[in-house]
Amino acid sequence: MAMIWTLTDGKAGDAQQCLGVAQAVCAVTGGRIVEQTVSPRRFYALAMPWGLPDPADLAVLTAPWPDIAIASGRRAVTYLRWLKKRSPLTLTVFLKDPRTGTRAADFIWVPEHDRLRGDNVLVTLTSPHRQSPAVLAAGRAGARPELLALPQPRVAVLAGGPSKDLRFDADDIAAFVSALAQLAQTGAGLMVTPSRRTPAAMKRAITQALAGTNAWIWDGEGTNPFGEMLGLADAFVVSADSTNMLSEAAATGKTIHVFMPKGVPPKILHLIDGLIAHGAVVKFDGHLENHPYQPLDSTPQITREILTRFFSASQR
Repeated sequence: MAMIWTLTDGKAGDAQQCLGVAQAVCAVTGGRIVEQTVSPRRFYALAMPWGLPDPADLAVLTAPWPDIAIASGRRAVTYLRWLKKRSPLTLTVFLKDPRTGTRAADFIWVPEHDRLRGDNVLVTLTSPHRQSPAVLAAGRAGARPELLALPQPRVAVLAGGPSKDLRFDADDIAAFVSALAQLAQTGAGLMVTPSRRTPAAMKRAITQALAGTNAWIWDGEGTNPFGEMLGLADAFVVSADSTNMLSEAAATGKTIHVFMPKGVPPKILHLIDGLIAHGAVVKFDGHLENHPYQPLDSTPQITREILTRFFSASQR
């Protein structure tokens, strides 16, 4: 029975990746997961990932130490290094490039667009996540009546928005909404969920454009329908601003229609090109296509690597 820590500064993308891997590991080892969130003050945060941890956080990060610690995010690197010094038997795992080299953790996963390589580094096209086959099945089984009432094909629309690397300006919003309206006119059932980055103006434009069509748009109230939508979807529309959303959709084997705003960053372009080569992605222009493919899911592969190292260390 293993104790597993996830260690992040609370950013949703990092936390979900760590939790997805931790849950997959825990399904094999048993035990429990403890979600640890650090909040370094500005003086300490500016020096990370090379500086010292904030003592205020260390007052919470106390023994018993975990058997496995899974971390992600620049600020978490410092704390993972600190943990390894206090608990050498803990298997430390870092998701994405820690920026401090391969010695930052016992095992490191990076996406293909990151340059870090080494004997303890696993490289995959897509990112880890929580959307396992069991989770998708549970989403289908527990889907709310409003989603089940939509006609097929049901299309999950994962709407993003601006990020630090992508503007997603008014012209992009207009083009995205226009293509969605065109798709809605085919009679497909649209299941729409905005992300945390979706601007209010974009939400309003989508709502107005899809009024009177077979569309259900999550208003942000109650339980997030994301898992239900992934389980029910016959196809996806995803805006090209999130590697996580693309990776989660790719785990289903259903065609992903990607909307390309201007200035998509190279790391996301690399992922999209790889997904196109795999047969998972087409460019979204308002039309629906159906190209089944072998689902892509890096989470089991990452999990196997962690378990191999964990059980090997425990037998020494």
